[in-house]
Amino acid sequence: MKALVVIDPQNDFCPGGALAVAEGDSIMQPINEMMGAFDLVILTQDWHPQGHSSFASSHGGAAPFSLTDMPYGPQVLWPDHCIQGSDGAAFHPALDTVRADAVIRKGSNPAVDSYSAFFENDKATATGLAGLLRDRGCEDLTMVGLATDYCVAWSALDGVANGFRVEVRLPACRAINLDGSLDKSLADMRAAGVTLMA
Repeated sequence: MKALVVIDPQNDFCPGGALAVAEGDSIMQPINEMMGAFDLVILTQDWHPQGHSSFASSHGGAAPFSLTDMPYGPQVLWPDHCIQGSDGAAFHPALDTVRADAVIRKGSNPAVDSYSAFFENDKATATGLAGLLRDRGCEDLTMVGLATDYCVAWSALDGVANGFRVEVRLPACRAINLDGSLDKSLADMRAAGVTLMA
């Protein structure tokens, strides 16, 4: 059984959004065309409450994209984005959501950010994705989405660490590339055994 895991294909990560990834909207149609080749299609959705601790606006004058220390480690402070129920948190309208078998929401704990589809950034609080995949008999995962160097990479690394075979199809991903984060994430994924498909 093979699963397609589509990471955060949301309006706020596309041009015009609060945390826009360059050409983020361009991957929606290729993702739609891939869906029919998989037994299971799972979408993840960043789903932050107002005032989330990962927002720069929650840290009195901190600049977006600066770093702070949280109890679980270093945290990039982001512009307010993907706020629960907002248009920015909605899936991009060009995405075929009808094919989705499940939606995994993450980042709803106001005190902990969540890049990975498997765990919050504390590396302890599970999203339920691993159990869902195992219940469905899926061992092979293909990941696509936004952004390559954050939520896609963290999801791929956690997938391998949880015993899944993981490939990332880079043409159906786009990156933020903050301070060299894209090259680092690609190297980390290769070193962990993630298959990168160019």
